[in-house]
Parts: sequence; C-alpha cells; structure tokens
Amino acid sequence: MTKNQIWKRLAAAGIASLTVFGSSLAAQDELPSREEMWAIIQKQQEQINALLERVDTTETKLVETEQEIEVTADKVETTASFVEGYVSSGAASGGSASAAERTHLGGYGELHYNFGKADSADFHRWVLFLDHAFNDDIRFVSEVELEHSIAGDGQPGEIELEQAYVEFDLNDTDTAKAGIFLVPVGILNETHEPATFYGVERNNVEKNIIPTTWWEGGVAYRHTNDSGWAFDAAAHTGLFAPTSGSKAFNIRSGRQKVGSAEASDGAITTRATYSGTPGLQVGFSAQYQTDIAQGTLAESIDATLVSAHADYQRGGFGLRALYARWDLGGAAPGINGADEQFGYYIEPSYRFATEAGDVGFFARYSVYDNYAGSASSTEDAFFDIGMNYWPIENVVFKWDVQFTDYANSAKDEEIINIGVGYHF
Repeated sequence: MTKNQIWKRLAAAGIASLTVFGSSLAAQDELPSREEMWAIIQKQQEQINALLERVDTTETKLVETEQEIEVTADKVETTASFVEGYVSSGAASGGSASAAERTHLGGYGELHYNFGKADSADFHRWVLFLDHAFNDDIRFVSEVELEHSIAGDGQPGEIELEQAYVEFDLNDTDTAKAGIFLVPVGILNETHEPATFYGVERNNVEKNIIPTTWWEGGVAYRHTNDSGWAFDAAAHTGLFAPTSGSKAFNIRSGRQKVGSAEASDGAITTRATYSGTPGLQVGFSAQYQTDIAQGTLAESIDATLVSAHADYQRGGFGLRALYARWDLGGAAPGINGADEQFGYYIEPSYRFATEAGDVGFFARYSVYDNYAGSASSTEDAFFDIGMNYWPIENVVFKWDVQFTDYANSAKDEEIINIGVGYHF
C-alpha cells in the first residue's frame, strides 16, 4: 500500500469520525468551542503522525527484506553453479553418488552342452564389463573374461583382459581411444554377446580366419556422418604367428592378447561401414602387418587381411554373410600352403514373437581354409541348423545341429549343441 493510499484512508476515517462526532453533538444541541475543536484536531493529527511513522518503518523493513532476498538468491545461484561444476568434474570428496551415476557394470555369460564323438559341458565364458564416464567427453571402458570356468596351472581356463581403453569425444562426429580394444573387423568381433547371434558356438570363419575374440593394444580413431557411413582406423600391436609345427602361420595361434606382447612389428587396421538404410549394415575391413613372424625369421612375413560383410534385417527375416581372406608374403608360409587363408559363410534366419517370448530359426553354411595355398584340398565345410528362444531380449536359450565336412573325412561327425546365454 502506498503513502497516498494510506493518506486517503486516514483522511476518510478522520472525516467520518468528525461527521459522527458532529452529528452526536448536533443531536445534543451542543457545539464545542474553538479551543475544544482545536484540541480534538491536534489529537487526531498526533494519531495520524504516529500511523505514518509506523507505515514508514514498515516500508523501510520491506525494502530491506527485498534486498536481503535478492542477495540470498544470488548466493544460492552461485552455490548451485559451483556444486554443478564440482560434481561434473568428479572432484568432490565423498562424492560416491556422482561416481556411481557415472559408473556402469555389465556382463555376459554362456553355458554350452556339446554332444558328438565326445560329450562335454562347459561354462564357456563369464564376462564382466566395467565402464566409467569421467565427464561428458571422456570415458573408460573395460572387459574382463574368465574362460572355461576354472583358471590356473593345469586348468582348462584363463582370465583375460579383453578391453581396457580411454575414449575421447573430439566433437559430435569424431572419437579417439587408446589402450586395449577389439579390432574393428567382421561382425562378431566387436558384438559377440550370446543373445545377439544364432548358434550355440560362434561360427568357424569368425573363429579361425577372423580370430574372434581378437583384441590388440594401441590407438584408434572413428568418424561418423549423417549419411550412415562410419570410418575406423587403428594402429596397434600385431600378430606373432608360430613359424613351425602343426600351427605354423596359423592366424588364430598368432594372437598375443597384449600379454608381454612382442611389439617389434605392429599392424594397421581400417574399416568402412554403411548403415544408412534401415535394417542394413555392410562393412569392409583391411589390415596390414609387415612381419607376423616378428623378426624371428631371416625373411619378413608380411600379412594382408581383407574382409567384407553384410547384416540385413527386414521384419522377421534376417541374413548375414561374410568373406575374409589372408595373404602372407615370404617363402616360408608357402611350404604348407598357409600363404593363402580364407573363409566365408551365409546365414539366413527368421524370428517371430509369441506370447512367451521370441523364437528364431536359422541355417548356416560356412567354409574356411587355413592352408588354401596347398596343392591338395584343405577346405573344411559346416552346415548348421537350429533355433534360438528369447524369453526376454537379453536372455537366450539355443539349440542346433552341426554337420561337418572336413578335408580329413575321418574327423567328420554330427554335433548337437545346447546352450543358454545372457547379457546385461
């Protein structure tokens, strides 16, 4: 309320009082004298002055209160900005809540039963993911795996660190990472959780030609764009293939797993993928290493890998296909035909929903040859047929039958595989 409003109300009240007072006196036919009237006016003036002083005091207090509120609001805003920056930087001591929000645990696992010439049961993999975001642009990614349930001297399994890298967002389209990471090649090597592929066992091409799971230590760069293309380039540790014995120049046997790895000769891997059409991804990869013998021979054994793949999903229908080939230089690999190694597979599938979950059927024909340069036939072929059942998206039960056609027919058998897997 303003002073003018207060004055008007006080004046109206005074006039009303005088009117009532005058009416009362008129009723009694008694008018006050000039001195009495003046005394009445002075008394009312004192009351008005007292009220005005109270109004002034109240207004002053209101102004002071408003100023205090503004100062307090400024302090709150400053404190909030400080806390936000402090938490986002991860610097707050006792900031376990923030760390928990930026840290993610995940994993996957799979149990296999295999019935053929020999029957076996194996908890093939138990994997733990641990990721942490330092801020919006820098994160840490890791993956630890226990294979075959038991590790140690004389035991069938081993504990492996498959990923441990720091990744940086350079901008909206470019990222870089450094550490241990999965090599960007093929379909399964980077995405191999059990619920994401058909069949109890991983296909033989992406096991013996692309040696999934295959990781190396180094640096990598990735660029994406709005058209659906993505490009990867990595410089990393290389293979160290055995040069004698039954596994001479075998690609899978050349993985070092970044465990005190020989680093005399590294490798370069590049990849281009396109996923601009809904449901389709196609990819092309190439790798080159100047010496997979790591200087242990008098000659350098250069190695070149090229691969191409397609992964298509339309409605329930799916189709995967992959081709990969190694060419090794030098004279030594040609002795047993290992100078040429290749493999391919094609896998149609169909998945549909039921009230109890999703069901999918698949068939796969695959061929691989680690000694394709040999004069004799050394191709191994496989035909798989089976089904997956997903009660929920991240849990799968699998069944399949594999018919083998080895170059050495004495090894042929029919294998029934049953498995369960999960990831989270």
